[in-house]
Amino acid sequence: MKRHTEHVIVVVAVLVLIAIVLALFGYSGLYNIGADDHHWSLTYSAMQTVRDRSIHVRSENIKVPNLDDPQLILKGAGQYAAMCTSCHLQPGVENSELREGMYPQPPNLSKMHVDPQDAFWVIKHGIKMSAMPAWGGSHDDQTIWSMVAFIEKLPGMTPQQYKDIVAKAPPDEDMDMDEGDSHSHHHGDTDARQNQHDSASAPDMSMSASMTGMNMGNAASNAELKPGGSPQAEVAAQAFQDALANGGREAALALLADDARISEDGSSQSRAEYASHHLGKDIAFLKNAQVKRLSRVSAESGDRAQVVTENEILATAKGKPVTVGSHEAMQLKRINGAWKIIAIDWQTKSEAK
Repeated sequence: MKRHTEHVIVVVAVLVLIAIVLALFGYSGLYNIGADDHHWSLTYSAMQTVRDRSIHVRSENIKVPNLDDPQLILKGAGQYAAMCTSCHLQPGVENSELREGMYPQPPNLSKMHVDPQDAFWVIKHGIKMSAMPAWGGSHDDQTIWSMVAFIEKLPGMTPQQYKDIVAKAPPDEDMDMDEGDSHSHHHGDTDARQNQHDSASAPDMSMSASMTGMNMGNAASNAELKPGGSPQAEVAAQAFQDALANGGREAALALLADDARISEDGSSQSRAEYASHHLGKDIAFLKNAQVKRLSRVSAESGDRAQVVTENEILATAKGKPVTVGSHEAMQLKRINGAWKIIAIDWQTKSEAK
């Protein structure tokens, strides 16, 4: 009995010592938490196993609806294009700027099949300590199943097939007209946006009121804004708008400088923040919209330029036609011989027809 007690004491002491060593190691900061310092193969395999088993145990009793419903698949195509392509890619795209720096890298869903029950659970609940969010907090089960239905059809889809089905996807209020989100293409408070737009609606030939607080550089801010004032900067501004309208995420991001700031009705975002959220919403909003340019003026001084554009956008919000007045004030800088956008200020007004 005494010998058994001694063994127990030794085991407990060893376990306590291990716990103390681990605690000291964790607190020391010696462990590199950086995403570019990868796990050992054994550690990675163990974490993958824990993750996969955790998901499967919780998803195995989920009842799967009819995933061959054409309307469900079509709805999912729009959701996927707006929210998922930066990480999980699309046919014909091998990587993205955001995904390249992630560890572990998200699966390329255009090249692999995922169990529908597991996919639903992951989309709804997310995964801790990863970039996978829990979409269940902002999307109902029907919407999540639409994404699962589309993901089922995605592997083997050609780039043109993907583009065609996304173009046909119905406008979705969660993506482009969500009144709970501060977004340039949302129309929750028409009167407030009308007043906001009135203060900066017509571009002043010397300096737009909405651009007063923006860091333009003294020479550029004093230049006169006029049609064709900076032709190449205007080309870059139009290329960015065309990229959004055509669903070209990578093309749009390529025109934004690394330190670009995007302001939509007073809400400012970094380039990375815009890429992970509002860029998809802008693409979803514009894919079925008609954009009519009302005016465009620009100015250039040295390696800086300004482009101010007024557009009228005909779109659909919650099943109703709306006309959106868009005021776009853009700053550009010549970087390595090409104009790059360093700041955008969007302001809008809307009126349902």
